[in-house]
Amino acid sequence: MANSRNHKFQCNTTLLHFLFLHLLFPLIASSYNPDYSLAISCGSSTNTTAFDGRIWVVDNIDNSNLFSFIEPKNTNPSLKTKPNSLSNTQIPFTTGRASLSNFTYSFSNIITNSTIFLRLHFYPTSYQNFETSYALFSVEVNNNITLLKNFNPSLWLHHDENHIVKEYSIQIKPNEKLNITFIPNNTNQLSPSYAFINGIEVVSMPSFLYYTNLSDQDYRIKLPGSDNTEYQVLNNKALETVYRVNVGQNQVPANQDTGMFRNWDNDSPRYLEKEYPSSVSSDFTHNLTYKNNVIPNYIAPEGVYLTARSYGMYETEDYNVTWNFEVDSAFTYMVRLHFCEFDWHIKQDGDRIFQIFIDDSLAELFADVIWWSGAPFVPVHKDYAVTMGSHGGSSQIEKVNLSIKLHRLPKPMPSVYRDVTLNGIEILKISDKNNLFGVNPKPMSFSPKEQVLPTQQWKKSTTKILAVVAVSCLILASVVGITVFARRNIIFNSHTEIEEISWKTKKQGSSSLPSHLCRYFTIAEIKAATNNFEDIFIIGVGGFGNVYKGYIDGVTPVAIKRLKPGSQQGVNEFLNEIELLSQLRHIHLVSLIGYCNEGVEMILVYDFMQRGSLCEYLYGSDNKPLTWKQRLEILLGAARGLHYLHAGAKHNIIHRDVKSTNILLDEKWVAKVSDFGLSKVGPTGMSMTHVSTMVKGSLGYLDPEYYMRQRLTLKSDVYSFGVVLLEVLCARPPLVRSLDKKKASLAVWFQTCYNEGMVIEDMVDPFIKDSITSECLKCYCQMVLNCLHDDGNQRMSMSDVVATLEFALQLEMSEEDSKLVGTKEKEKSEQRIELSHFTDDGSDMCFTSSSDDYGSHTTNSTSTEEQPLFSENFHATVFSEIGNPKAR
Repeated sequence: MANSRNHKFQCNTTLLHFLFLHLLFPLIASSYNPDYSLAISCGSSTNTTAFDGRIWVVDNIDNSNLFSFIEPKNTNPSLKTKPNSLSNTQIPFTTGRASLSNFTYSFSNIITNSTIFLRLHFYPTSYQNFETSYALFSVEVNNNITLLKNFNPSLWLHHDENHIVKEYSIQIKPNEKLNITFIPNNTNQLSPSYAFINGIEVVSMPSFLYYTNLSDQDYRIKLPGSDNTEYQVLNNKALETVYRVNVGQNQVPANQDTGMFRNWDNDSPRYLEKEYPSSVSSDFTHNLTYKNNVIPNYIAPEGVYLTARSYGMYETEDYNVTWNFEVDSAFTYMVRLHFCEFDWHIKQDGDRIFQIFIDDSLAELFADVIWWSGAPFVPVHKDYAVTMGSHGGSSQIEKVNLSIKLHRLPKPMPSVYRDVTLNGIEILKISDKNNLFGVNPKPMSFSPKEQVLPTQQWKKSTTKILAVVAVSCLILASVVGITVFARRNIIFNSHTEIEEISWKTKKQGSSSLPSHLCRYFTIAEIKAATNNFEDIFIIGVGGFGNVYKGYIDGVTPVAIKRLKPGSQQGVNEFLNEIELLSQLRHIHLVSLIGYCNEGVEMILVYDFMQRGSLCEYLYGSDNKPLTWKQRLEILLGAARGLHYLHAGAKHNIIHRDVKSTNILLDEKWVAKVSDFGLSKVGPTGMSMTHVSTMVKGSLGYLDPEYYMRQRLTLKSDVYSFGVVLLEVLCARPPLVRSLDKKKASLAVWFQTCYNEGMVIEDMVDPFIKDSITSECLKCYCQMVLNCLHDDGNQRMSMSDVVATLEFALQLEMSEEDSKLVGTKEKEKSEQRIELSHFTDDGSDMCFTSSSDDYGSHTTNSTSTEEQPLFSENFHATVFSEIGNPKAR
């Protein structure tokens, strides 16, 4: 390695020894070997070896193949200096370089066209001829990216620190050098400021460690709380590492990183809101694996992935496990969360599912580490982009709180262990218009009369500042008190007016809602329809609230869905359903009659579906089960409704919550798709294949491709409908945690049985098992498999599903017809024998009339087949013939 470096950079052997000896040091992980790793001890006269064995080189080497130090010749030269106090003996803080003028470190073309870590090390203390309070400067890179502005390092120290490190990720363009310029703030000529630096690191990093690889279709950065397209960190941006934390108490020092010398701080007590979330660690008898190359092995060190913090599997109290980080507003941050399941309890997906909130926005509805990684001890990370606003909506940059919260999956949502887990956190600020500097403490101002000694001047300034601050706080408290009192009066006085206005709007409705497309109901009309929401009218209950049966205008039966405040569905879904459903009209879609949006009430009014949901006729109720033919016709109606959404409406619409409880049946058993609160307009344009959005839907029905990659397509509905097809065939829920793990997921169990050649008939609902022909079952199962294909591109379209169901129904009708014909011939033969005893000539003329009558019935049946929906006579006939259902 040394020889190749020597040949490439034409450096002398001694210098190479200093620069690259640390790469061989045994304490450093070798999962990533930097192309170059320069550590510069500024102001030092000799190369120095740090405690971890890393070599820090002097900064006065003028070698165009490495770096050079540049400063104007017509100004006072910079000085090598040492701290007045030697309390910190850690390299590189034993020396420093300081100057009243600009100075630049320029790195040669060894780092051209590369992504680098740039670390700046500061030890804020008094130096020879330089007082701490006068350090006020800016730092620029290549004269186009401002990293720090009006920066005084001493004001950034926490109580338990004596030095700070600023880390940045920068992309160096082709044929461009890296120039780091330190610029003192010399606006006050009587009290000139100075710039100083103790150490500089330049370390190469993998190109796509934090930057987006546009050719990687499996990687994306999610936007919590937003359904916008995915976020990308392009290489024209600079990043600042604001926080890098190992969750689970222990710090991981730079020499134990994966070769890039990153420091992983401990999360408690500085960032963790509560102490009682458990700190857990692996028994360290297992090694990490990188199965299927989920992530490279240099993303984070093993010390991060083998320690974590959890909720506590047997904790009875519900609370959020919360970390708080202070950041600058007006910037977008990349938040990277690291996960690795090493708990022996957690063996497969579904064992531990939890929720993640970032900046109080839902980032993961169903966080399942095993689902993401594929197995225990396989590391994985998830990236999110969060834009931080100010407290009052001000455009001024201010300090705000960025929180990360983990919460157990709410009951009764299924998870074997109601627990959470997290291994590591990284928060990186993304440059805005080539700037990364944020809020700084106000710089000190000094008058000419205070030019005595720097220390005395600092004390006088501090005293004055404290006095000014005390008076300012007193005035501010008075102003705030008066403002709050006045505001409370305004709110109190206006509250009654707002209520009166909302009642006066009556049928006008909200201006933002399409009252011209559907009816607006007042709350008085809704209360009259439900007898003031009397419990006896409740016909359904969900996470959104109650569903009531009511009578509009005293005669028309309707279903009234009343969303409770704080419901899971919420305002966005309420508005979404009105906007979409008010513009859709189809025989197989539930019609929206109107809505009420008055005060805190959010209410939707639909056509009343007399027979409830499809699910109620499959399991979990005392309803008589449906025949196979009825099930096929209901499925066909639902498929036609979804096909209309996908291809027949003005825009492609993805339902996003297809399930048996959202397929409703009217009085004539016509299937209608319902609940459009989660629906989204699908991809538009020839170049778009998917919509990037947060995962929403119901467990057991979720498209795995959508769940894992957050890419929603029309085929996501096809997968969910495939699960419904299985529900109808097997008469059981899609997910039953109490069953054996092989059978818990209906879709997985079916695919396993089919692939292993097991008898599919054993899965079929016993009530319909004898009525399904092998040919129809084969066709049906093949359709299910095509709907449940892992690759969305390989799945059927809803148009294909409609065609296949029509064919399956035709097979079933043909089988029934053949049975009817056989039965008819048998009856005619028997009747001939019987009547031959009562006729003189043995004539069977009387059966001609009988035959014609029966043929008329057969003709009616054929006409029914041509129409996809049931006729009233047909259903009356079918249900009169249904006997007692088998035990279910």
